[in-house]
Order: sequence, then C-alpha cells, then structure tokens
Amino acid sequence: MLSSNAFIRQSLETHLFFARIMKEHSFFLQVGFTPRDVSYSQQADNLRMEFDKLLWEVVCLSNGIVSPSVIQSGEVVTPYTLKAENLTSYYTGVNIPTYITQAEMELMGGECTMFNPMFEQTIYMLNHRAICLITAIIDFKTNVLSNVLSCNMFTTNYPLLIDHILREAKLYLRMIVRLQNREKIDVEKEIYEQELFWNRIMAEHSKFIRGLLDPTENDLINIANNFANEFDELTEAVEEAIKECLPIDEITDESLEATKRVSDFNAQGTEGLLDCKIRSIIIPLLGDHVLRESNHFIRLLKKFQKID
Repeated sequence: MLSSNAFIRQSLETHLFFARIMKEHSFFLQVGFTPRDVSYSQQADNLRMEFDKLLWEVVCLSNGIVSPSVIQSGEVVTPYTLKAENLTSYYTGVNIPTYITQAEMELMGGECTMFNPMFEQTIYMLNHRAICLITAIIDFKTNVLSNVLSCNMFTTNYPLLIDHILREAKLYLRMIVRLQNREKIDVEKEIYEQELFWNRIMAEHSKFIRGLLDPTENDLINIANNFANEFDELTEAVEEAIKECLPIDEITDESLEATKRVSDFNAQGTEGLLDCKIRSIIIPLLGDHVLRESNHFIRLLKKFQKID
C-alpha cells in the first residue's frame, strides 16, 4: 500500500503536469470549432476554466512538497510559457489566467515528510473532484472525435490530435484512480507501459508539427518528419520488447537521447513562433505544450535509467 507521504506528493506532482495539459487541450478544442458549433466551444471553455480552478488549487498546495526534480524538469512551466500564453490570448481573444503560471514559476521543491492527517484528506478530496472533471473531458473528447469521424462536425484539429489528447486524458485518469486506491506501482511493468505511451506521443507531436508548418518551411518539415520516423521506430521496438519479454535498457537510452533532441527542437520552435520567425498555423501555446510533454518524458526516462 502507498504511504501517506507518497500519496500526497505523487498526487500533487501528477496534477501539476496533467491539469495544465488538460486545460490546454480544452483550449485547443475550443478555438478549433466552427461558428456552427458554438455550444461545443462553450463546453470546451467551461472545461478549461474548471481545470484552471483545479490547477490553481494544486499550485497553492504544492509549495515545498513536490520533488525538486519535477519543478526543475521544465514539465510544469518553461521559460516560454508566460509569453506563449500572452501571445495566444492576444491571437484568440481567450482570457488565459497567467497568474497561475506566475505562481508556478515561483514554486519551490521540498522533501517534507510530516503531514497533518487533514492535509491528506484534502488531497483525497482534490483527487475525487479531479476524477469527476477528467471523466467529463474524456466524455467530451470522445463525443467530438465520434462526430468528426462520422463527418457530422468539422474542426481545425486533426482527428489524430483529438484521439491523441483523449489517450492522454485516459492516462491521467488511470494514474489518479490508482493513487486514490493507494495502489503501489509495479515499476518494471510501468517502464514498458510509459515508454510505449510516450514514444508514440512524441512521434505524433512531430507529425502534427510537420503538418502545421507552412509548406515553405522545408528544413523544419524535414526535421519534424525525421523525428516522427525515429519515434515510430522506438515505439515499435518497445512493442517488440513487450511481446518477446526482452529487456528495455537499450531502448530507454535511445529514447532519452531522441527525446532530448526533440525537446531542443520544440524549444527552438517555440522561440521561433514567439519571435514571429516561423511560418505556420501553430498557436504559440501548442509549441510550449509539446515542449513540456517532452520534458516530462525526459524526467521519466532518467528515473527509469536509475531503476535499471
């Protein structure tokens, strides 16, 4: 059974990363609908604001409690997040509450080991509310994807992107439910599952970027395409390792090197978008979003290397 300390710390760390990801998913969906589907835009906006509330509560509870490695990883915020939010808000007219980002930039990691039982109950209730909210966004994404695939709806988001963000929400839900049940994680199994999941995500990020760049951006398109192919190969390698019960150490090393390189590419791309030096239809916040996800995967892979 998971200890109280691990339950509190892991719950907050999971929310710090994923609640921001979910609020941005809601935003990407919100701005992708056509005027006909204004009710869907409103639903997405409502979900976004609910995740804003959740994230703000998590930030207020996290200072001095979450691991320094999470704060320093660049998965919570990056040096570009605030500017990306401001520019994205300017482009779309959607009000993005940047006070949350400013508070996250000041978060301090810590190794607190003594918690009041009431604090543990607070985290339990936070998780309970989060489960209801994540379930709601899963239902919404499922509905949108179904409409798009049956040609009942047009959106500027790729069908694969909607499926992609649906899978991320389902992972978030599974993780919080397991924490809520105080389930101890089988680390060996977790390495295979997480690497399979995130290598696929990295491949898809590269495919989205490739498709959203202006056709004149040949060099960037080629780089994105090469990353897509590389992560597709890594995904296949993990699948093969799972099927054949093979060790994964070498794939972990290769995945880490590839993810470091794609993180650098995402950082440069985000800078280029913010400085108006890249021709594309990529909203600046999407650049920062995929950068944070690559940073999250880097932290996981480094942890897996230590376990190996």
